[in-house]
Amino acid sequence: MTSPRNGVVVRVESPTEQRNPRTTDIDRVPTVDVLRMINDEDSTVPSAVAAALPELAEAVDLGVAAIMSGGRVHYVGAGTSGRLATLDAAELVPTFNAPADWFVAHHAGGSEALVRAVEEVEDSSGAAQIRRHATAKDLVVGVTASGRTPFVIGALEEARALGARTVLVSNNASVPFTPDVLVALDTGPEAIAGSTRMKAGSAQKLVLTSFSTAVMVKLGRTYSNLMVSMRATNAKLRGRTIRILHEATGLPVDDCEQALADASGDLKVALVHLLSGEPTERAAAALEDTKGHVRNALDRLAG
Repeated sequence: MTSPRNGVVVRVESPTEQRNPRTTDIDRVPTVDVLRMINDEDSTVPSAVAAALPELAEAVDLGVAAIMSGGRVHYVGAGTSGRLATLDAAELVPTFNAPADWFVAHHAGGSEALVRAVEEVEDSSGAAQIRRHATAKDLVVGVTASGRTPFVIGALEEARALGARTVLVSNNASVPFTPDVLVALDTGPEAIAGSTRMKAGSAQKLVLTSFSTAVMVKLGRTYSNLMVSMRATNAKLRGRTIRILHEATGLPVDDCEQALADASGDLKVALVHLLSGEPTERAAAALEDTKGHVRNALDRLAG
């Protein structure tokens, strides 16, 4: 595919831009067959993500290390990739009660480009944003279907210059930058040639959700598969925290309510208190010593 950049036509060599031989008649078939063609293509996305899990695991470990050292994770993207990255970062605060500055999204074109396509900004470099906001402690994750978006590559190059670690999530294995970790997603040609909001975007969404969730799990923001990093600040959340305490401990609801009250609404403190049998004060101290990691706090109290 060719695309203009500063008045110059640039050929973008990427599998996502190729014509898909399985959908050449998509404009001639009945509606249900249009949807079947799209669905058949979509069905290949999970296997493309599964093939990249070893590299994604490396990226998760880098993200955990960055946050544990006092750094942050920066997402960088343009167009669909940037919107998906922004969405993922925004959902971590309500889902895991994560500090708002743990994950920061840099989207080409800013907030305006979240709701309206501003395609020309993809050709600008994201270096300035990384230079302004990142440090050597951070991890910078670039997300791009083509693997060549100037906004993303510029940001990654600047991150490397700062001493930060880098990850590139790309639907094209042939990229002009060598990151610390390359998460290559072989989603192939789109049902509509070049429409990377389709399979490429779906694969990126799965990768981003898996990446951030795994980081939160490794940082102890869950206990088992329960969301325990929340405070009961209103009636709705109090009801949810009681249910989580009951599921995690198997204890009567009355005991869970009392433990939550003794912990001033802090679910993790109440949980560690109930599971360990230790006083609330010792439970809170153990969590403080283990940076809020429930299982590590329980191990400390048991040892």
